[in-house]
Amino acid sequence: MLQKANLSEGKDDIATAVTQSMRRMGVAGLPRNYEIFYEVLTGSNRELCEAFAALGERPTQAALDGLSRKYFAQSSRQEFVENAHDQISARAGEIVALIGRERSSLEKFGLILDQTTDGLGSRQEISRELLQKIVGIMAAATQTTLDQARQISRAMAEKSAELEKVKAKLAQYKRLAETDPLTGIWNRRAFDRKLAEVYSDRRSVMFHALVLADIDGFKAFNDRHGHPVGDRILQMVAQMIDSTSGAAAFVARTGGEEFAIVLDGLSQDAAARVAEDVRNAIAAADFAIGPSSCTYGPITVSLGLCMASEAADADDLYAKADRALYASKVGGRNRLTRFSALSGGKLSKKWLLYREE
Repeated sequence: MLQKANLSEGKDDIATAVTQSMRRMGVAGLPRNYEIFYEVLTGSNRELCEAFAALGERPTQAALDGLSRKYFAQSSRQEFVENAHDQISARAGEIVALIGRERSSLEKFGLILDQTTDGLGSRQEISRELLQKIVGIMAAATQTTLDQARQISRAMAEKSAELEKVKAKLAQYKRLAETDPLTGIWNRRAFDRKLAEVYSDRRSVMFHALVLADIDGFKAFNDRHGHPVGDRILQMVAQMIDSTSGAAAFVARTGGEEFAIVLDGLSQDAAARVAEDVRNAIAAADFAIGPSSCTYGPITVSLGLCMASEAADADDLYAKADRALYASKVGGRNRLTRFSALSGGKLSKKWLLYREE
């Protein structure tokens, strides 16, 4: 059975693990299957991991499709996403064919003009009757060409509109593919992309910050109250982080109970204030759930902050923010730690194990 991948590994390592695992288990290389294996290997959804494990070492495609429909918001339109390229290619091919018909029609009309001109030039005398016939032929040819041009123009407009609809739907479903189905915020895949973008332009690195937040003691909470309550807590925490971080913040769920905030245009002190606002908002909430408004608080989070300028690349930034988060955990929880405050940024490698608490 699949072993959960270490979240501090590089994206290439995770991608390799996904490919190798799918090959070993005899699973087809479909995008929806990659989605499942990626989420299972990164451990971002505990319930999905358990449901996947129940399928055994040789899951059928029907069983995997069942997981897609249950756990991924975009699954009901997955077939559309996978076929979107073919649909766009077909529409584009139809438009090219229409352009070809228009060109052929114009070339034919041009040939008629050339032949008529040549015929007139070779005659010494042209009778009125002949001119009338020529005018009639040219008028008919011109009208036919104009009618065909109008038909082609309408057809091209219709095909272009169809193409735009397909492209719009594809963009919508791509957005869904990067959305966490439980909380509605960005998922791990979108987070990886966003963090890579931070380092795509070295000039933008200076004022970017990464904050990682992890719900304290969440495994014990889930065991005590059950997954349905735990899922509702995750949704409420995600909403609080998203609303408290500011409209410009990029907020994602990167693991089971871990969230990430990517901030832009802020100094370290300003980024720390945002993180503290998040921590205080969650600690002050009563987390009332259900018709009876049963209260499940207090809930707290530990946070780690690292500036992008303190790291060499996206993976290094994540690892350093994670170390700062670990320091908050071992320091008593419900607190924020800056990576810059750590002694040389060096901590025991046991920080990799805290995720199993």
